[in-house]
Amino acid sequence: MQSFSSGLRFLVAESEPPDAREKRRESVGRSSGETYLNILERLAPGSACDRVKPADADGALPSGTSLADYDAVFLSESPLSLYEKTPEVRRALAFMGAVFASGTPSFGSCAGLQLATVSAGGTVRRNRNGPEAGFARRIVPTDEGRSPPLLKGRPGSYDAASIHTDEVETLPGNATLLALNRSTVVQAAEIPHDGGTFWGVQYHPEIGLDEVTGALRRQADDLVEAGLALSRREVEEQADLVEALHREPTRRDLAWRLGLDDQVTDDDSRQVEIRNFIATLVRDVRNRRR
Repeated sequence: MQSFSSGLRFLVAESEPPDAREKRRESVGRSSGETYLNILERLAPGSACDRVKPADADGALPSGTSLADYDAVFLSESPLSLYEKTPEVRRALAFMGAVFASGTPSFGSCAGLQLATVSAGGTVRRNRNGPEAGFARRIVPTDEGRSPPLLKGRPGSYDAASIHTDEVETLPGNATLLALNRSTVVQAAEIPHDGGTFWGVQYHPEIGLDEVTGALRRQADDLVEAGLALSRREVEEQADLVEALHREPTRRDLAWRLGLDDQVTDDDSRQVEIRNFIATLVRDVRNRRR
């Protein structure tokens, strides 16, 4: 696995409201922002990582810092629906606007992509095809997505960990659609805006199968209501399979039953977009600043 160790400085922005943050900790032992911190510590040993909670009323940057002090900003998942103009949503959008204006490159998954989209003038809606729960299937790069480096290393069609009830409806006018599937119109995109550049995906390269398990169990009632399972017990049975594969990722029988391959089960393959972002966009911006 490629790693980066030259003193990079990262900011992780976690827009989970406090109650969702604690439920996730109870479920999988860490918040969405803490998951990113763990990933970045492994991919870029020696880097300095701060965490901020921009949707919170007291979610200011660490004292004495500005967004321009960071080499990159990472935006984690969140249950916020960006078409609901709540105080939390307004604060998160104001933060994303400041990230763009700072020129600091940013990367986000799930709600991170949606946040960048709305901040730059696009729109988000409820998933037209219902929740994409557990895994996004048969994601395909667009013609434009085959040449930019974000998806370098992904095959022509791949699956990824994914759980979301909202989706990007329209990208901003100058954005580039990089990947999609039949369920979700935007699975990956590049969004330049106001002097900054965002790369993002609707799926979750940052989470492992243990976190997929936790998400399925936390959202079991919603998945039954959406018609993806007939009962909570069925969701639990699916979660049990995913958890078993997490414990023993080389078990071909479990991978076969779930229809998964190394694009999901292997950490190096699963995290390719995050590594590509650090290797390409962050390095380019850092070199220009010198």
